[in-house]
Amino acid sequence: MKALKILVPWCLVLLIALAFFAPVGPLPGFLIGGAPSEVPGSWGETAGIHEITLEVPGPLPRVVIIWVVQSEGDLYIVGARDSGWVSMLGRGGPVRMRMEDNTFSMNATLLDTGWEPIIKAYLAKYRSGYPEIVDGFPSLDDAAGSISVFRLKGQ
Repeated sequence: MKALKILVPWCLVLLIALAFFAPVGPLPGFLIGGAPSEVPGSWGETAGIHEITLEVPGPLPRVVIIWVVQSEGDLYIVGARDSGWVSMLGRGGPVRMRMEDNTFSMNATLLDTGWEPIIKAYLAKYRSGYPEIVDGFPSLDDAAGSISVFRLKGQ
């Protein structure tokens, strides 16, 4: 009985800590989870995968839940230039990506050119499920100064 009185509060503290450190919705966290996995040669069909978890390393890593789109076999992510994870990533670098239960070591590369088709694919993928969010995205002309598009490749 005495052990139960000690164990229950510690379990509650652990659950609260996990909720705090893992990303929840738009709030970033610090833990990515998942099983470390080799990057596949081909991603297969990813149209049904709406969200991934992305970890940007740093003294205090930032873990976010974001959308992903595949184009010509590569995976791409999009973020607002003034968001924390985009600022931390800068022009690119190593990241970890969790897709379903697998976590992959990746390299993110900022696209300076050729990002417009990626934005169009991104909008086409998410418009039907999230019209109110997608309708709030900037036009392609306005996006040039406000968003960053990154290609994700295996390291």
